[in-house]
Amino acid sequence: MSRRSDSGYDGPLSSGCQPLASGRDADVYALDGDRVLRRYRSGGDVRAEAAVMTYLHRLGYPVPRVHHAAGPDLVLDRLVGPTLAQAGVAGRTDARSAARILLDLLGRLHALPARRAAAPGDRILHLDLHPENVVLAHSGPVVIDWRNASEGRPGLDVAMSAVIVGEVAADSGAPLCRPARELLVAYVARTGPLALLGQAVDLRRTLGPPGDGRLAAAELIRALTLAGREV
Repeated sequence: MSRRSDSGYDGPLSSGCQPLASGRDADVYALDGDRVLRRYRSGGDVRAEAAVMTYLHRLGYPVPRVHHAAGPDLVLDRLVGPTLAQAGVAGRTDARSAARILLDLLGRLHALPARRAAAPGDRILHLDLHPENVVLAHSGPVVIDWRNASEGRPGLDVAMSAVIVGEVAADSGAPLCRPARELLVAYVARTGPLALLGQAVDLRRTLGPPGDGRLAAAELIRALTLAGREV
């Protein structure tokens, strides 16, 4: 059985066309044992995202290999393993380890040369790197969902990850509030003050979900940073 999206993938889907996973913007379908189809529900053009992933894959950065990219559809390597978020909830990874994994992935990314940025210090930025976008595969952590990828100052990426985690940590009604707060504490303890926190909050207004969660996150991050400096 197959489903076609305009100018996208036009091949067979397995599992009765039921998605393996669904995120805020996209659904993931199994194609076979080795590949998945990631399809954006609102349409769009994945070529820019695919170009970044292909570039990073060639440099040895842990991203899924791109097999096909057209319209709203990406055909990627199938990853086996829990997300970092799932591993944390299950008790397989503690907050300190999760913070170390996130910052290691960010550091490795920012050590690579940018594709096209003019400023010497600019690097590729993921701008959505949080525990649900890290898969703990057999080969090690792999970063997924590069739709927001851009180029700029690495500190913006580091601050953005803190804001995203902080949005959950600052929401007392969120089921994952407590583990998110523990992660944020460990993350900020490793980063220290985030010089580009304000810029990350402003950018999150464009890239993130609606609401004021980013503002509450920034307040919490500043409080945790101050508390850490006073210890």
